[in-house]
Amino acid sequence: MAVFPWHSRSRNYKAEFASCRLEAVPLEFGDYHPLKPITVTESKTKKVSRKGSSSSTSSSSSSSVVDPLSSVLDGTDPLSMFAASADPAATDSSRKRRDRDENAIVGSDFEPWASKRGEILARYTTTEKLSINLFMGSEKGKAGTATSAMSEKVRTRLEELDDFEEGSQKELLNLTQQDYVNRIEELNQSLKDAWASDQKVKALKIVIQCSKLLSDTSVIQFYPSKFVLITDILDTFGKLVYERIFSMCVDNHSVLPDHFSPENVNDTAKETCLNWFFKIASIRELIPRFYVEASILKCNKFLSKTGISECLPRLTCMIRGIGDPLVSVYARAYLCRVGMEVAPHLKESLNKNFFDFLLTFKQIHGDTVQNQLVLQGVELPSYLPLYSPAMDWIFQCISYHAPEALLTEMMERCKKLGNNALLLNSVMSAFRAEFIATRSMDFIGMIKECDESGFPKHLLFHSLGLNLALADPPEGDRLQILNEAWKVITKLKNPQDYVNCAEVWVEYTCKHFTKREVNTVLADVIKHMTPDRAFEDSYPQLQSIIKKVIAHFHDFSVLFSVEKFLPFLDMFQKESVRVEVCKCIMEVFIKHQQEPTKDPVILNALLHVCKTMHDSVNALTLEDEKRMLAYLINGFIKMVSFGRDFEQQLSFYVEARSMFCNLEPVLVQLIHSVNRLAMETRKVMKGNHSRKTAAFVRACVAYCFITIPSLVGIFTRLNLYLHSGQVALANQCLSQADAFFKAAISLIPEVPKMINIDGKMRPSESFLLEFLCNFFSTLLIVPDHPEHGVLFLVRELLNVIQDYTWEESSDDKIRIYTCVLHLLSAMSQETYLYHIDKVDSNDSLYGGDSKFLAENNKLCETVMAQILEHLKTLAKDEALKRQSSLGLSFFNSILAHGDLRNNRLNQLSVNLWHLAQRHGCADTRTMVKTLEYIKKRSKQPDMGHLTELALRLPLQTRT
Repeated sequence: MAVFPWHSRSRNYKAEFASCRLEAVPLEFGDYHPLKPITVTESKTKKVSRKGSSSSTSSSSSSSVVDPLSSVLDGTDPLSMFAASADPAATDSSRKRRDRDENAIVGSDFEPWASKRGEILARYTTTEKLSINLFMGSEKGKAGTATSAMSEKVRTRLEELDDFEEGSQKELLNLTQQDYVNRIEELNQSLKDAWASDQKVKALKIVIQCSKLLSDTSVIQFYPSKFVLITDILDTFGKLVYERIFSMCVDNHSVLPDHFSPENVNDTAKETCLNWFFKIASIRELIPRFYVEASILKCNKFLSKTGISECLPRLTCMIRGIGDPLVSVYARAYLCRVGMEVAPHLKESLNKNFFDFLLTFKQIHGDTVQNQLVLQGVELPSYLPLYSPAMDWIFQCISYHAPEALLTEMMERCKKLGNNALLLNSVMSAFRAEFIATRSMDFIGMIKECDESGFPKHLLFHSLGLNLALADPPEGDRLQILNEAWKVITKLKNPQDYVNCAEVWVEYTCKHFTKREVNTVLADVIKHMTPDRAFEDSYPQLQSIIKKVIAHFHDFSVLFSVEKFLPFLDMFQKESVRVEVCKCIMEVFIKHQQEPTKDPVILNALLHVCKTMHDSVNALTLEDEKRMLAYLINGFIKMVSFGRDFEQQLSFYVEARSMFCNLEPVLVQLIHSVNRLAMETRKVMKGNHSRKTAAFVRACVAYCFITIPSLVGIFTRLNLYLHSGQVALANQCLSQADAFFKAAISLIPEVPKMINIDGKMRPSESFLLEFLCNFFSTLLIVPDHPEHGVLFLVRELLNVIQDYTWEESSDDKIRIYTCVLHLLSAMSQETYLYHIDKVDSNDSLYGGDSKFLAENNKLCETVMAQILEHLKTLAKDEALKRQSSLGLSFFNSILAHGDLRNNRLNQLSVNLWHLAQRHGCADTRTMVKTLEYIKKRSKQPDMGHLTELALRLPLQTRT
């Protein structure tokens, strides 16, 4: 191809804008608007079967907004209909719905047992060796199942139970706690396997064996955890038995209704159910008989409407036969748990269980227990807390939705027992917080009268404090409550006991008092936790105290005026904990600080906090952690404003740069903030800088120019050079703007082929193309330097683009050259498309000078030659589609920016049109649309020459 000269067409931008503007159409009030709410009329239609001779249709309308897709289905969802037709799924869903209905009386405000399970297992542990009796399976069970006669079958099973009780078991000794837990889990799995293989008697044996373990208190500290593990097996057994009997009530023709009665249950299911109760009744020992029957309590529903209500009092009386008070209280807890699950409305039976417990409560301090503790070497203060999980659960069940009168009666009974500390603690743990809070002074009086032996008073104040964090006491009592509690707390010698109580009462103090009282509490904590560096063992509690303080003091000027707040922070000596605390403070500041601040107290304190976070960064710090720290520090920087004192603002940014130099996102934020500061200065001065403000914006520009090279990310630097150069240009700092643009140009050769984006390596050319397009848009308005040649920045950039090593399979270089052609075309206009106020661009400097235009056209021809040369290299089979696409793109560029009245340029456009279609690679629809556009434009004034061009552009059809 020959070299073609470039001739840019003259543009009248104002006229083009006017022709492109949409026609304004007046819109009357009340007309349709896309954001206006839509009212849909719902039409419900009921249809009769097609086989009927007549059909009836009824419709109803409503003005409510409905889902238009739902109305299409006429109220019937085909997926739901299909699911309903499947019997097993329907049975399962009805079973779940039935369970929900039965438990409806127990709301979400009732804390379930499952939420306590993990805490108990974690708290009650032991290092002593444990023992367990493992069931050794016999072959009698299998022989019995083969017997045809029913009486033989029953007799065989009873013999198996006798055989089990007479010693078909193996005792495992010297187990660690983890070994014991594993063995229990194995038994649970064995139970499921036996049930699945229809070995029901073996399953019952396993449950009986496990229940017997609950009578063993040889390792007493582990008993609460053992109770949790064993009752998991009992729950599994109870569920399996219930589902087995329920499945016998379901056949191909009927399903039990949600609220079934015994009349709905068939005789086979009832007989099986009775058989289970008879088997359990034959268990000789009290404890396994009680636990196994309690586990299948729900099955009474199949036999009688009053079955559960009759069994609960009987089971309550059975517990009276258990001599060990610890075993007894956990049995009562299990009965309460099962009772709340299957019959929460039968509160009278649960209340009887509770009052029975109160009558036997004094056994805890009896000689039998004391002798057992001496044998095991357990002190009373370690023994009494073992009762807490069971007692707390019993009290929770009794007090749930209980009337005030019952709760008051329970308080009075506790007083009659001598205000026993253990009992009082469970009352405060289980009763509603509002009930406790309104009677706070009564409870404090009861706490004072308690005997501290075995259960210290500070634990009672801890429980009281937890309630007062949830509910407010009477206003007149608040200060007295705090004083009474703190008298006891501050006398505690053990730092761990002290900080556990202080952690709870700090929230009460923050909630109801001023910074003066909070400061006093923090000072007392520092006083107790500093000696012997006791704080090192209590970081979680100290962190909790800080979180509670900052959660209630959202005004940071008040928070940092608390004298002991910063000394409290100094107790966090461990770096990881200290950083976590600092992060919590910054998160609260960012969330709640509404207005920018310049308060020196806040700034100094938060700079110290942010500096702590920044200094924790090292080579091993994860990227996610760096991002999080940078986000928090940037949130602080954005909230600092000195108003019109711009010099003070810049000084703050200079200090921040020196403090946070290891976090690149923070440096990027500082550069943006300084650029914004320069633009605010321009706005205040309305573009007319004084000598002082001109020097100030040059200082801002220098700040950015110095800071950008310290960044690592190549495209971060490129974009910041461009952005800062634009800011410098807007503030008439022309030489500084040139320096930014030159720095950006010199950086382009360093752009690597691949860059890391979110941990993945990506080609960089698309990002470079995007940057250069933005750069070209800025270069349009950058005036030439008087000591350099015409368009010196454009020439330097073209040289860099030419020398850059591009991918062979990429056409990005040609796309960039096409953008340069657009830039040069815009530069040849008499008046540019846009300007910067108070900055004379080249249209003003050169005033359409012929030498300038000639230089511009020379550059255009050079760029065109590069584009055409590249198109030549694509004349290969594998690159024909790329050649077609680039040829059409170049044709469109000439159509938009070139003067097609020039014959040679006109001929070039025709050649490119043919090139795009030559090998059948062009999209026919695109070619048709392009030709239609040319014909449409040819009808505009001064565009008649396009008519002739359109005639020379044929459309080729594919063959």
